[in-house]
Amino acid sequence: MPEILVLYYSTHGATRQMAQLIARGVESVAGVTARIRTVPRISTVCEAVEAVVPDAGAPYAELADVKECIGLALGSPTRFGNMAAPMKYFWDGTVGDWLQGSLIGKPASVFTSTGSMHGGNEATLLTMMLPLLHHGMLIVGTPYSETVLSHTITGGTPYGPSHVAGSESNQPLSADEKQLCIAQGKRLAQVALKLAVAE
Repeated sequence: MPEILVLYYSTHGATRQMAQLIARGVESVAGVTARIRTVPRISTVCEAVEAVVPDAGAPYAELADVKECIGLALGSPTRFGNMAAPMKYFWDGTVGDWLQGSLIGKPASVFTSTGSMHGGNEATLLTMMLPLLHHGMLIVGTPYSETVLSHTITGGTPYGPSHVAGSESNQPLSADEKQLCIAQGKRLAQVALKLAVAE
């Protein structure tokens, strides 16, 4: 069965919860399933800091995961308006795929969690799109036909789902944020299936 890769990095768990909700949305579409993967923490010095296999949660992503799937949902907490270093490190290792053009034409969406309402969530979503655009991927945003987008007072953007975790990173996902994650997963899966059939 065709798969959508839901690739995330999470520090306090909110981005992981968003990934699970996006996967639920993906799997609400007949004929496609979600493959959830994460990336390991990285160190500022040259040493291994994570086990080869995580103790809990999703397995670590390999470059093959990106190539084998028909679409991608990419999630990271916000770090000064950009994705976290572990996710950036993963994408820095995809030069071979870029040279081969192996991701060209695949649909992709992005999602993030921030500490505050104006903590850089939209900037993070936009900067996360940059490596995907360099790979020739097709960005799938969140349209305003998702009516919750017009009235949410928590996270949510037309660039992709977002969550406001609070300064202590302990705010649960709101009902609106959950709904937008599920809707985004569903939309990504629908687009990916249409593109896969068209090839």
